Amino acid sequence: MDTLEEFLAAYDTVEREMTIKGRNYRFRVPQTIDRFIDPEDPLNDFPLWAKIWKASWVLAGHLVDMPVEEAGSILEVGAGLGVAGIVAASRGHRVTITEYDENALAFARANAVINGCGGLNIQRLDWHTPVIEGRFDTIAGSEVLYHERHFDALLNLFSGFLKPEGRIVLAMKPRRSIMGFFDSAREVFDIGMKKIEIKATDERTAVYLCRMQRK
Repeated sequence: MDTLEEFLAAYDTVEREMTIKGRNYRFRVPQTIDRFIDPEDPLNDFPLWAKIWKASWVLAGHLVDMPVEEAGSILEVGAGLGVAGIVAASRGHRVTITEYDENALAFARANAVINGCGGLNIQRLDWHTPVIEGRFDTIAGSEVLYHERHFDALLNLFSGFLKPEGRIVLAMKPRRSIMGFFDSAREVFDIGMKKIEIKATDERTAVYLCRMQRK
């Protein structure tokens, strides 16, 4: 799809408005996820990308707070609808947004246009056989530690595409399974963790922001 009009004709969407660090954004999300689910195996490639995760808000805010010079070139992995990368790009950061799912890529490209980032570099990336040009100062992701089967691939991707003095920034809700990832990551990276609480009406959500750098 080459235009926003073609995207809107191809997908049933609703618009979500967000305010991050004092600036308003609009993102298109799927009306329902039914068309993206395999009826014979609903858990196969379940469309985790099709919602705006609270962790993506946290990641977006953190990237915005980083000086452009410090963040340098940013690679966002598992970008989903594109929230964090688009917000960062709108504030002057140099971002490459990546996703595996072609539908997610279509949404990310449309959302980039909607938010005035039509020239943003958005491309497909398979964590298990990653092909992307260059190395990056910052690799970022929200809720990418969801499936244990991807942990080794992510660690290899981080090691292969992060500049020697670069940093990895991850945002996620706490899950018991992610400790296995960090146990392995500590062999290569120094790891810092910060707990952030998001308040919305009567609900509080804990999100962890993790920063990793090579030892």
